[in-house]
Amino acid sequence: MIIGSVRCELLIYDVHSLKEKRSVLKSLQTRLKHRFNLAVAETNFQDVWQRAELSIVTVSNQKVICERELERALKFIDIESEAERTLTTYEWL
Repeated sequence: MIIGSVRCELLIYDVHSLKEKRSVLKSLQTRLKHRFNLAVAETNFQDVWQRAELSIVTVSNQKVICERELERALKFIDIESEAERTLTTYEWL
């Protein structure tokens, strides 16, 4: 069993409060969970309103499948979200 995770920092430019940030992140998390069947959570910068860190996790019996699913999720973030992805870190267990 392979567990693949990716942490990505996001900059959200068009928000002016924590409430607006939460709205953007909640929408993004929901779409990622439903579209790709991944576990997604905000893991850092909860009190900063233009910055966020999302952790995305998937499990498979092959590393290639985990890599493909995580890459699809990151591409979705880059195309479909209101946030700009900056720093991205992969981890494998």
